[in-house]
Amino acid sequence: MTTLDVDRAVAVRADEALDLDRLEPYLAAQLGLQVPIAVEQFPRGFSNLTYLLRAGDRELVLRRPPYGSKVDRAHDMGREFRVLEALKSIYPKVPRPLLYCSDPSVIGAPFYLMVRLRGVILRAQMRPQDAPPPAEMARVAGALVSTLAELHAVDVEAAGLGAFGKPEGYVARQVAGWAERYRRSKTDEIPALERVATWLAGHQPPERPATLVHNDYKYDNLLLDPEDLGRVIAVLDWEMATLGDPLMDLGTALGYWVDPDDPPEMRALRLSPTDLPGNPSRAQVAESYARASGRKLDDLVFYYVFGRFKIAVIAQQIYYRYQRGLTRDARFARLIEGVRVCGEGALLALEYGRIDRLYKR
Repeated sequence: MTTLDVDRAVAVRADEALDLDRLEPYLAAQLGLQVPIAVEQFPRGFSNLTYLLRAGDRELVLRRPPYGSKVDRAHDMGREFRVLEALKSIYPKVPRPLLYCSDPSVIGAPFYLMVRLRGVILRAQMRPQDAPPPAEMARVAGALVSTLAELHAVDVEAAGLGAFGKPEGYVARQVAGWAERYRRSKTDEIPALERVATWLAGHQPPERPATLVHNDYKYDNLLLDPEDLGRVIAVLDWEMATLGDPLMDLGTALGYWVDPDDPPEMRALRLSPTDLPGNPSRAQVAESYARASGRKLDDLVFYYVFGRFKIAVIAQQIYYRYQRGLTRDARFARLIEGVRVCGEGALLALEYGRIDRLYKR
């Protein structure tokens, strides 16, 4: 049994408080919740805001877009809710959705509610005594890979998601779309990212059969069994899910993966504990996925470079909101450094033609 705690909520940040005067009567009427409702916030995410609601003996999770966001598709609560509704009967590793509210007059934005699941989430920063021992960490990594392969094997027609998204031309749209998002949110000159965007536009692989893709797959979007960290209870944060090339999903996961021998600036900004002893390397993760899924990993460098580019743009969008005073979360002040590091890592990969041993010259 792990010594890690079940993921905990904390006091709500003052500038992200919910309007309980409106929310409580709405939820009492819609779900029969007992009021008053106690609210805390899960503090770790960088995108949509996630709150813990306690009403009597019930615990629910509320998700809403971040304040000041202009990225409509990435924060479409109705879309995320529909994905969970569709998957709940066919894919067991999702939270159970309860209610979607499209009326922004309740809390200032659309939101949805789901049942709270209790489990462990591995974070980038852990006390040394809490880090899983190498053998257990290896099992967690194995579960991460096998769960991604399972997700890509979901029968989307059986789930009612056959018309979800536009899989034809998916790679080209993703490359163009993320490049455009970067241009709209650009604050600093970062030549590496400009070069990477140009390279991606000119080196796209052939189309592959589409699957369900999560689009933000990493350790801290996995809820693990506290009694057995090698078992994934649920995959969280489906806000960017769609149908498309599954290797784009793998590329994003690899983009988050920091190896122990990566340059210091890459390791300093890691978002997941992928460099703990027992973890495989990025290249080994890719090989394990190929075995689990039966897919060939042609053009792996393209998918990895795209993953790094996309992560850079996500960070850039958040930093853009912070710089303009649309959010005051102090964590966002250093994100521009993460944008630079992602761009440089992507550039090294395309120059070296591999996804590992990305030492700076």
